[in-house]
Amino acid sequence: MPALPDAAIYAISIIGGYLLGSISFGYIAAKAAGIDIRSVGSGNIGATNVLRTGRKDLAAITFIGDTGKGAAAVGLAFFLLLKADLQTRQIAMALAGSAAFLGHLFPVWLKFKGGKGVATFFGTLFAACWPMGLMAAALWLLTAFIFRISSLGALVAAALIVPLAFFTHTAPYPFLGMALFMAVLIYIRHRDNIRRLLKGEEPKIGKKKV
Repeated sequence: MPALPDAAIYAISIIGGYLLGSISFGYIAAKAAGIDIRSVGSGNIGATNVLRTGRKDLAAITFIGDTGKGAAAVGLAFFLLLKADLQTRQIAMALAGSAAFLGHLFPVWLKFKGGKGVATFFGTLFAACWPMGLMAAALWLLTAFIFRISSLGALVAAALIVPLAFFTHTAPYPFLGMALFMAVLIYIRHRDNIRRLLKGEEPKIGKKKV
């Protein structure tokens, strides 16, 4: 069987990644428990808002699912392209991860109204380049531990991971591009959070938003 051209490989990575990313675990988990997560707190389908239901089990399912789908998209691209050259494989992985992230933000199943992508951001980074994922997680944990604000941890991690990975030579350029793409979208999706942070009104971790 002849090898697929790079354009076809990249197209498959993007489409497959997007469909995986569109699986909305927060919505599914909450719905199974009789909760419409879109009517709770901020209405977001991510783990932080699911936690506002008071159901830590549902929040855990959401976080694991949203993290896993980003990792799965990158991992599938990697294993399907084991025989491809390194650059092609890395570009396909980066495209698959970026598409999964985009799918989480704009899932086709929920009329393109999705989450903010933080868990998927971490899962994608860990699968593509685990040292980069570890650094991003450390940034989030440190910030969240000090300030007890999840969104601030995400914003700090998104802002610092690309320059940190670049200057430490942690990741190849396709993965840096993927991380930058996700970071920009994280800031766009966190516009309301940024405004609340500036006003000192952003809720703490575990606090129900009213």
